[in-house]
Amino acid sequence: MTKRSQSDFINQLSTRQITKHLIITQIILLLVAVLASLILFQAPLKTWLSLISIQITEVILLGALPAALILSIDFTLMRFLPERFYDDGGINQKVFQNHSILNIFWLTLLIAVCEEALFRGVIQTSFGYFTASTLFALIHFRYLKKLVLLISVLFVSYFLGYMYEITGNLLVTITAHFLIDFILGVWISLRNGGRNSE
Repeated sequence: MTKRSQSDFINQLSTRQITKHLIITQIILLLVAVLASLILFQAPLKTWLSLISIQITEVILLGALPAALILSIDFTLMRFLPERFYDDGGINQKVFQNHSILNIFWLTLLIAVCEEALFRGVIQTSFGYFTASTLFALIHFRYLKKLVLLISVLFVSYFLGYMYEITGNLLVTITAHFLIDFILGVWISLRNGGRNSE
């Protein structure tokens, strides 16, 4: 699909339709994570519980602070680079521009939980850091033809993978992933005249 036809296709979808597709995709990723864990983990429930640790200091130092660093880099680049460098075909704008902050909160939390459960919780735990981080970057295929977006998603993917590698704590990567997506989502919404409440 060319950039023009992708943009036309995105523009034909309503916010409700694109949100529905996003939610369905995330639920599928979560189901794949659960099913794969039944196959790959010897004791699935015990393994899942061992991957989540409520260590507030660790979550702040290795989840929230790295998210703030990534966001500061993103916002700095967006300030100085032409807007076309960050054009993903209008998908992110369509996803976030007409949602309330509360809806953006729930959407980005769903995305962070589902994607981290699959890519870090199952794939990285079972097949390693490089495999999980590369696959995570590849599912964001709409970024593959945009150099800045590609570098950004590769950096975030390997960075989150490294955070998981050194902590073994899904809560750290879920926190970082959520904060990055949520703050960027709110920024997109406010920048495009989105709603603050419903």
